[in-house]
Amino acid sequence: MIFTCGKKYISNNSGGEVVIKTRYFAAMSLYLASINSGSNGNCYYVGTETDAVLIDAGLSCRETEKRMARIGLKMSAVRAVFISHEHGDHIKGLESIATKYPIPIYITPPTLSKGKLRLPLEALRTFAANDAIAIAGMTITPFAKMHDAIDPHSFVIERNGVRVGVITDIGVACAEVAVHFAQCHAAVLEANYDEQMLENGRYPHHLKNRIRSGHGHVSNAQALELFVRRRHPHLSHLLLAHLSADNNNPELALNMFTAVAGKIKIVVASRYEESAVYHITGPAVAAPPKIKPAKPRVVQATLF
Repeated sequence: MIFTCGKKYISNNSGGEVVIKTRYFAAMSLYLASINSGSNGNCYYVGTETDAVLIDAGLSCRETEKRMARIGLKMSAVRAVFISHEHGDHIKGLESIATKYPIPIYITPPTLSKGKLRLPLEALRTFAANDAIAIAGMTITPFAKMHDAIDPHSFVIERNGVRVGVITDIGVACAEVAVHFAQCHAAVLEANYDEQMLENGRYPHHLKNRIRSGHGHVSNAQALELFVRRRHPHLSHLLLAHLSADNNNPELALNMFTAVAGKIKIVVASRYEESAVYHITGPAVAAPPKIKPAKPRVVQATLF
């Protein structure tokens, strides 16, 4: 989309006109959708108009296809699957997807081994924290996080300056998480539990301690603090993710964030169904000005 913001005229020494048009272009965009978010399965879609990546594969291939189809997405557009860690709610659909589709799977060797996954060797790719990977016009940057898994990572997907983060299972909003979240124009951010609901709930003490240990999950309050203190000035969408079915309430989480969100769209990513597809554009960027050549001024010559 092109925005024309008027003309600016400057006279030159020859009497002609230099016409400068300032035009603004919407930055190259990305599309974001949650296919499912929760302890029953996690899968997120980030892509362009023609190509995409999946972050995690916690649903069966059939269910992933079905949910994507309902919001106009296709597995044929998926160019790679990135796996954050080996817990079942992030990998249990990976083998079925890899069996049906010859899609590269980016997974670290420790995660592959710990997850006991049987995947086609030709599909396997590895990655390392902070090493960017270029796929179909996008750049995917993994970064390390605190979680009780063997080699956990989250991801930022970038296209021409527009960045989307998928940041869940983070244990604590550590420096790596804060730095990468602050770069995002949209993000999937974990808000797993309400502190009072967890404390007063039915979970055994050891499980409560695991969740809030700094290597488990972050609470609504911890996620909110990160959002308030580190959000990008052009953040447009925030999907609250991985909400606990027992220790959180979607309305509670939504209201906490909406109260301080301003114009940012806050969405609770469901554990039961796919989200809408969100168009993430980032800020408009100025295009280089086009300069119209000056018209030569005709001057009557004289003989003397």
